[in-house]
Order: sequence, then structure tokens, then C-alpha cells
Amino acid sequence: MTDSSKTRTDRRQFLQASAAAIALGSGLPAAHANGEKILIGYWPIASGLPLYTALERGFFKEAGLNVEGVKFASAQQVAEAMIAGRVHGSANGTASAALGLAEITSPGLFKIICSNPSNHKLVLDQFVVPKDSPIKSIAELKGKRVASGPGIQNVTLAKIILEKNGITDPKVIELPIGQHVPALAADQLDAVYTLEPTGTAGRLKGLTRVLENGVISKYVLGAADAPWFGGTASVTTSFLKERPDDAKKYIAAYARAVDFVRKNPAEVRKHIDGFTAIDASLVQEVPLSGFTLYNEFTASDIGYFQKFFDVFTERKIFSRAVPVKPLIYVA
Repeated sequence: MTDSSKTRTDRRQFLQASAAAIALGSGLPAAHANGEKILIGYWPIASGLPLYTALERGFFKEAGLNVEGVKFASAQQVAEAMIAGRVHGSANGTASAALGLAEITSPGLFKIICSNPSNHKLVLDQFVVPKDSPIKSIAELKGKRVASGPGIQNVTLAKIILEKNGITDPKVIELPIGQHVPALAADQLDAVYTLEPTGTAGRLKGLTRVLENGVISKYVLGAADAPWFGGTASVTTSFLKERPDDAKKYIAAYARAVDFVRKNPAEVRKHIDGFTAIDASLVQEVPLSGFTLYNEFTASDIGYFQKFFDVFTERKIFSRAVPVKPLIYVA
């Protein structure tokens, strides 16, 4: 067995073992055990706002649905819970690459209903350094202590960005995003690849500054304005098959929430506070994500989404290519 084959096998076994562990030890009810409840996994970050909004404003209840958000410590855990049949889908903000890996492990697992585009204008991804750091560019991070958020998507992207800035064989430390600002302020790190609201929180506290925003679009996709679909809301195909009426109502209510978020950004910000660890004092400052619904994807959008997935295939993190277009829900 080659090293790359062994890596792929180990990763697949890890995913399957993790899914089994969730099935046995999470304490969550099986997704199919309650014929009425719809369980949606979410990673508690700001881009999950459509789910939070729909729950808080009663959109699901008005559609006759009993929907419950289930919080997980990482996007990978959300994907694993979908494989294990413990949730019926994911909220926006769930790492798209984690879902891509889940699709390889369990082909035909899900359909995309909404994704988060970000770039240098729709700010999400960024490199952040201590406020008084002399570092002026990513290229100056050679030999420095650099961290990223946890998970294969974050680490891989951080390494690619560093490589694109002339740093060979970069080393990246995995660290929960909530610890990024404290670690920088305590001089434990020189820089982090992170996601908002890290940059905003550090700036408002006078501890950090943003080195560069929109780094995925620029260095991974090759265009500053390109949409990076790093987070994705989905429903499982088993949910679509077994409860088609409820699935359609759920997707329609989710789309209603997306529309409400777009039209009422100031009003919905308060829902971030209840579902995430973001301090209430920061809620009005945090940049809001963009949202692209399943019926809004353009050919260009799909092309950039595919380019993002292909990066993981090229890096042999995906053991095979994962075509994006067939994964997008069609009403």
C-alpha cells in the first residue's frame, strides 16, 4: 500500500469510527426515531444565522414542523452525525469540505440547499496577528508560529495560503477559533488563519489586527471577488426520500429565513447571541455571511465551488473527485 493510499484508508476508517461513536454515545435520539421532529446539526458560528432566525422567529412552526437545532463542537461532527443518521441535515456554516468527505464515505448522503459565499467583500476568512506585530504580509510568516481553526478544511487551506506566499512545507497548529485572540494576545502565536468574528473581536478589544481578509478567494481560487463556498446547509437524501412533504416544507422555511436575513440584517443579528459564543457586545459589529440558495447558483458559482473541492482531491484528502452540481438540491 502506498503512503497516499494508507492515508486515505486511515481517514475513511476514522470517519466511519467517529460516526459509529456518535451513534452509540452521543445521547441524541435517532433522527428517524421521532416521526415528527427534524434535527439539524450546526456548528455555533455566525453564518448559521438562517437556522437561528427560522427557529427564533417561528418560521418552522408556521410551516407545521417541529425542528430542533443540535449543536456540535465542529463541522466534522455535524457531517459524522449525518452519516450516522442522527440528524437530518446541516445548517449554514458547516464546512463544505467536511461534507465532501462525508459524501465519499457515504455516497449520495446529502443535497445542498444553501451555501455561504465569502470573499474580500463578504468577509469571513482572514489572517490575524497581534496588534503591535511588525508583520506586514503573509509572506513574512516564514518560520513563525501559525495556527488555524480545527479540522481538515481549516488546516489544508491555511497551508495552501502560506505556500502561495512562498513558504515551503508550512507548519500549522490546530486551535479552537475561540482561543485565537487570547493566544495571540499572550504571545503564544505569531498569526492565525481564522474566521470572523475573530478579527472583529480582537480589534474591538485592542488586541489584534487583520493582516488580510478574503484569503481563500485570492490565493486558493485565484480571484479576489470569487465566491468561496466554505460553509453549506444541507438535508440528507434519506430525509428527502422518507419524509418528502416535511423536507419540502423545511427547505421552503429555510429559504424564507435566508430572505428575511437578507432584508433585515440589523434585526436578525440578535439571534447570533443566543446560538453562538459571540459576546452580545460584538453582535452588531460581526460581518454577516452571504447566502446562495439551491436555486440561485450560477454556472460560475458552481465552477468556483468545484474548484474548491478539486483542491482537496489534488491534495489527496478526497480519495476521489466530488462533483458539486449533482449535490445541489433540485425542487
